[in-house]
Amino acid sequence: MTEEEKIAFMKEALKEAKSAYEAGEVPIGCVIVSGGRIIGRGHNRREELQDATEHAEMIAIREANRTLGSFRLENCALFVTLEPCPMCTGAIINARIPEVFYGAPDEKAGTCGTLMNLLGDERFNHRASIEKGCLRNECGKLLSDFFASLRIH
Repeated sequence: MTEEEKIAFMKEALKEAKSAYEAGEVPIGCVIVSGGRIIGRGHNRREELQDATEHAEMIAIREANRTLGSFRLENCALFVTLEPCPMCTGAIINARIPEVFYGAPDEKAGTCGTLMNLLGDERFNHRASIEKGCLRNECGKLLSDFFASLRIH
């Protein structure tokens, strides 16, 4: 995948994150790509649905599973604006996604290298490559702006 393609897909994840922001959700967005096309997308919907599992990655994975008719996403890449948490990393492992690209690191819950690297842990039956920092500043700014707006209100 070229750098231009990576940036284009992360921009799509950022669009999802902006949708979350506009809905009053923590602005995290995700897209899943197969064969150069987006087959799943999602943004946080925890507040709207009052469901702790409605993270951007979980929603995008479910959509990609439906699109392909399989829980195995072995030829896919996941792009997400914030480093995945333990729950989402577990879903990535179970879906067999081989490539993960994330924008901003998550100092409180990141399990793709910041707090630990579950995707590189040889004790699991699946590992994935991780590329961090794609559009990091844009992804981080959206999160910073969101939390700053909460402090103002």
